[in-house]
Amino acid sequence: MPPREGALVRLQLQPARVLAFLVERADQVVSRDDLHRAVWGDETFVDFERGLNFCIPQIRSTLKDDSADPTYIRTVPRSGYQFIASVQHIPAHAPESSKKEAAPRSPFTARMATLAFALIALAALAFLAYRFRSVQSATQPPILAVLRFDNETNDPGIKSFSDALTDNVVEQLASQSSGRYRVIGNAQIVRLPREQRDLKAIASSLHAGYVVLGQVQSNGTQVRILAHLIRLPDQTHIWVVRMDRPVTDRLGLEYEAAHNIAAAFSARMSTDPDRAASFLSTSN
Repeated sequence: MPPREGALVRLQLQPARVLAFLVERADQVVSRDDLHRAVWGDETFVDFERGLNFCIPQIRSTLKDDSADPTYIRTVPRSGYQFIASVQHIPAHAPESSKKEAAPRSPFTARMATLAFALIALAALAFLAYRFRSVQSATQPPILAVLRFDNETNDPGIKSFSDALTDNVVEQLASQSSGRYRVIGNAQIVRLPREQRDLKAIASSLHAGYVVLGQVQSNGTQVRILAHLIRLPDQTHIWVVRMDRPVTDRLGLEYEAAHNIAAAFSARMSTDPDRAASFLSTSN
């Protein structure tokens, strides 16, 4: 960016090269052929003509120079161009006496340094937050999500039984957890019908390490209750409980089934060797 009246102005690369070449030969008439060799090199003459016809107006526009009454660049008809403004050469190195003094930072350098420091600080905070969540996840008990038991019979009346059984399983699991796991049974995502379920979404949104899937099926004069304990996110079966009972006492059967399911699953979760790794993978 060349200076104009003490201020830096923006100039594209190729016009800047043309201006630099003219400044180097200030007060000399620089021919178009000289510019061709210095700036465009071996490029075709057509590219050079188009390029130079673009560069000179760009330079004049940037420097607010008037071709009819030039201050910086004068056109010499049939010869070339001449840089006519006075040029002050600034030494590349500061005098020896000033080397011992620290050069003051420009506002741009100061802003860049502040921005860099802020980015480093944000990265450090993000890393610390990630480590804190990882340590916190490792010390917290895993989450067990209980999905709505499916009514797989042809009896619509069994739906109320399967829903009540779901609520009983949630209650029994929570009462038997003793702080070893946490239970989620009323979130909307776990109450969705079977065809809309997404175990990966449950693991991600609820940070669940395990799920309970259940079905109520008809078995002649009896119902079959199946409950599956599944570890997430790999969807590995840990344990399955199956019960075949006549539906003569629904309230009694709901309580018995929920109690047996909760007792079996609580014990299995406590002894699952991959319990911690499963929870960490769904929490991070």
